[in-house]
Amino acid sequence: MPDEIGIQDAKKMLLYIADKIIAQKELLTEVDSAIGDGDHGIGMAGGMQKVKEKLSKQEEFESVYQVFEIAGKAMLMSMGGASGVIFGSLYMAGAKGRGVSEKINAEELTQMLRRSLEAIKERGKAKQGDKTMIDALEPAVIAMEANYSKGLPKMLKEAEDAAKQGVEDTKKYAAKFGRAKSLMERSIGHQDAGATSVWLIIQGMKEYIAGGDRHA
Repeated sequence: MPDEIGIQDAKKMLLYIADKIIAQKELLTEVDSAIGDGDHGIGMAGGMQKVKEKLSKQEEFESVYQVFEIAGKAMLMSMGGASGVIFGSLYMAGAKGRGVSEKINAEELTQMLRRSLEAIKERGKAKQGDKTMIDALEPAVIAMEANYSKGLPKMLKEAEDAAKQGVEDTKKYAAKFGRAKSLMERSIGHQDAGATSVWLIIQGMKEYIAGGDRHA
């Protein structure tokens, strides 16, 4: 199991995650339909399809960070609206301007996602407890910061566990953003779709690094 992610592994990992999200389109639609517009699954699947198209047709990359930037930009340009900005930023914001690196380790991946988290919080003004993707992403990043010295596989397992718990915790919160905000207390009892997508993305990273698609 690797302790670094190279350029081609970054590409394969993001393609693996894209396939995973596309396969969970119905789940994400169902989750979002309970308290949202019901279009989150369609938007995420469409964005990830663009990620697949952009990454698949490009063979040469300057750095690992460029792979993440291209994927983030594909989501930003294809999804539109708040979701495009937020989920595009998840890949793009932390990778932007990081120079040329052919490999990144657990600590560098953690730092990248911390920068993305802070950028998303600054743009969206959401915090933990507001029933958004932050409820899964922030615990995942905190878990990564506590475990990166143990290597990528262990770190990502802890991050996925934290993100999953974050999704579960969103059921306890009243929504503060989006259409669900108008439901106020009636949004309690339902999980947040954006947080669910973050959990699936972190889960995809964990599965790929653990061996999911490394030899495909």
